[in-house]
Amino acid sequence: MKILVVEDDRKVASFLEKGLREEGYTVDAAHDGTEGLFRARVHDYDLLLLDVMLPGRSGLEIVRELRSHQITVPVLMLTARDAREDIVLGLDAGADDYLTKPFAFDELLARVRALLRRGGASRPDRLIYHDVELDRVAHRAERKGGRLDLTPKEFQLLEFLLLNAERVVRRTELLEKVWDLHFDPMSNVVDVHVGHLRRKLRNAGDGELVHTVRGVGYVLQRDAPE
Repeated sequence: MKILVVEDDRKVASFLEKGLREEGYTVDAAHDGTEGLFRARVHDYDLLLLDVMLPGRSGLEIVRELRSHQITVPVLMLTARDAREDIVLGLDAGADDYLTKPFAFDELLARVRALLRRGGASRPDRLIYHDVELDRVAHRAERKGGRLDLTPKEFQLLEFLLLNAERVVRRTELLEKVWDLHFDPMSNVVDVHVGHLRRKLRNAGDGELVHTVRGVGYVLQRDAPE
């Protein structure tokens, strides 16, 4: 799942990015409200972590703008202001939850998981294809009932391939959705990680599931593409 962190304190933003990536999430970051609003409107995120006090556009303005354009991505507001009226303003603007700084990272993770579970029918908790099952909230993947020992990035790759099962996905699409936006498009990092994931899937079950479509990308399906 892909999360956007909008936080002008770069130390806090870096802390959140690092912690969330270690939990297996794909994370983009913006350090002012103008950039944050642009990214939230252009890219498809599963969750926004949004500071209230931001240069450019405030967190409240961003939420109002997104909701006015029917962008329903879950929003967790982060703020040092804990007055009841501030919390009410944030929730009334369209935020889904509110967390006051300073906060424990495990509490933030619990709220993130709760909001992702509320994502609705378009964001199922479990993805299943053939004999592979992935729990997006518990971060657990299995093939033929046996647990797959995946790195966070391999988990994200499998998640994206399951969401797009039997559809060819381009390498550039994987770079955008699974890696951050400024990743070097000339890198062979996609091929390396797909190779590791393919081997783990093969060792856990019968038959190849991830196939290379030469010159294009990859496809998750039971039979090799023609």
